[in-house]
Amino acid sequence: MDLNSPLIAPALRVYPGETPWHRNWKKAFPPAFREVSFLDETAGQLHRADVHTPCGTTLEFQNSPICIEELRSREAFYPNLVWVLNGKKFKGFRILKHLPDLDDPMLSGYEFCHTDHLSMIRKSDFLQGIEKPKVLNFYHPEIKGLKFTSHYYSFCWKQPHRVWYEAKAPIIVDLGGHFLYQLKQRKQASGDYPYLHIIPRQAFIDRYIKS
Repeated sequence: MDLNSPLIAPALRVYPGETPWHRNWKKAFPPAFREVSFLDETAGQLHRADVHTPCGTTLEFQNSPICIEELRSREAFYPNLVWVLNGKKFKGFRILKHLPDLDDPMLSGYEFCHTDHLSMIRKSDFLQGIEKPKVLNFYHPEIKGLKFTSHYYSFCWKQPHRVWYEAKAPIIVDLGGHFLYQLKQRKQASGDYPYLHIIPRQAFIDRYIKS
């Protein structure tokens, strides 16, 4: 299988069950990028990428949940895959507050709490096995000086599609409008902390059209 040698690059077609959201995303890219097919010679199967760019990136637009087996299968087949999810269909999904820079050295000794209320605990308390670590809000003297960004956000997802937390490829959530949100996770001893990185929609598209 050679992803540099597409078999087919047809004009936009309508497929059964495909939504306007799906088609509108594909129309944002040149016809030669859309619905590019590749032969998996090992399995004898034909794979059709929603969008495959000259830089070798495959964009898959996902309007509904998928199972973990399908997720792993597509990620194994496409070496440079980016998922774009229709977040308008997510139940109980809300963007909450701005976050500080998660790479700020001041945060190295702290971990975000897994609650809707933005707060932290000391990593040392967790590692020492303290049953109820002290919860610190951002007015606490230890972390009061942290500066907040305009591009990282906390969020809540009351009924998450947990398969997406298992993805190895980048996850882009489309909530409509001029911005997209990349789902990221901060590695923590107390459990990875998911957060969002805001990206202008047009900048995301241009990244692959102009590369």
